[in-house]
Amino acid sequence: MNRFIGFLKKEFYHIFRDKRSMLILFGMPIVQILLFGYVISTDLKDVKMAVLDHSKDEYSAEIINKITSSGYFNLTDNLKSLEEADAIFRKGDVKLILVFEPDFGKNLIKNTTANIQILTDATDPNMANLEVNYLQGILQNYNVEINRGKKVPFAIQPKTRMYFNSNLESVFMFIPGIMATILMLVSAMMTSISIAREKEMGTMEILLVSPLNPLQIILGKVTPYLALSFINALVIVGMGYFIFGVPILGSFTLLMAETILFIFLALSLGIFISTISKNQEVAMMLSMFALMLPTIILSGFIFPIRNMPLPLQIFSHIIPPKWFIIILKNIMLKGVGIEYVWKETLILIVMTIGFIGLSLKKFKTRLE
Repeated sequence: MNRFIGFLKKEFYHIFRDKRSMLILFGMPIVQILLFGYVISTDLKDVKMAVLDHSKDEYSAEIINKITSSGYFNLTDNLKSLEEADAIFRKGDVKLILVFEPDFGKNLIKNTTANIQILTDATDPNMANLEVNYLQGILQNYNVEINRGKKVPFAIQPKTRMYFNSNLESVFMFIPGIMATILMLVSAMMTSISIAREKEMGTMEILLVSPLNPLQIILGKVTPYLALSFINALVIVGMGYFIFGVPILGSFTLLMAETILFIFLALSLGIFISTISKNQEVAMMLSMFALMLPTIILSGFIFPIRNMPLPLQIFSHIIPPKWFIIILKNIMLKGVGIEYVWKETLILIVMTIGFIGLSLKKFKTRLE
């Protein structure tokens, strides 16, 4: 029994000395609980809203004040005409527009009914539905308040119009998100084991004595996977279009160019992981743990980033799929051009250059 207890102590010492095992054993559950606890939320928060008030009377002003004071909606723009609605939706910041008919207050008093139109960006159909339901609930409460003690009740009638996804097809949201997730995970994992495999198999020495410089070696590792991942992207887009009916309203050439840029970014990230990993197992674990959860949870694919705590919102800026999903939805569902996605494109370019630079730096260090 004493020998068995001694053996147990030895095993505990081995586990406690292995920092990576301790990190996986205790760190990952804590990180996952915090992420899921803070990120998974079906509540609305800080929805950016615009208003087109043709009436500009006390009733419309009172309704706007009630909506903005609810804590769910933030008024960011006052529109002058309905023609501005399409442009402001394509920019992507405003998710909902409230339109008051002319003589809204007079119609409410004289005819006891008045109309409000709710325009919503439905590229995320679940959130669009939720936003409309919350807004209709606020309007219903206002109806109850103004009808207290009145014999003839007033009635505010909201009319809803969904932009870019009038039938609220959930697949319109999932195809861009799945495409970004698959390309990121598959591309990064495929390349993350490439250099690590060379080290493990002992063939790195052949590369080191070859006339190829580090940049050529890295590009040589990336290029075959770039071609294969591009074929993967074509299959995803084709299945989305022909099987599920997801439209491609914008330029297909621009869509493919952005896809190649994102694939190159994912491959560069995989190469960077490969250069800092001692073997294939470590490279694969880093790819899985460092990419899978952030890509699914913090990219805005499923859960709105605006509902997250501020530190997670800031952290989401370094998640590449976040920017690619924005680009995909804008090109495929809104039909916009490069003038609406140049900022996200520039961010992906900077990230790609950054990961290539880090990979070269780590690779050069190992050459020394």
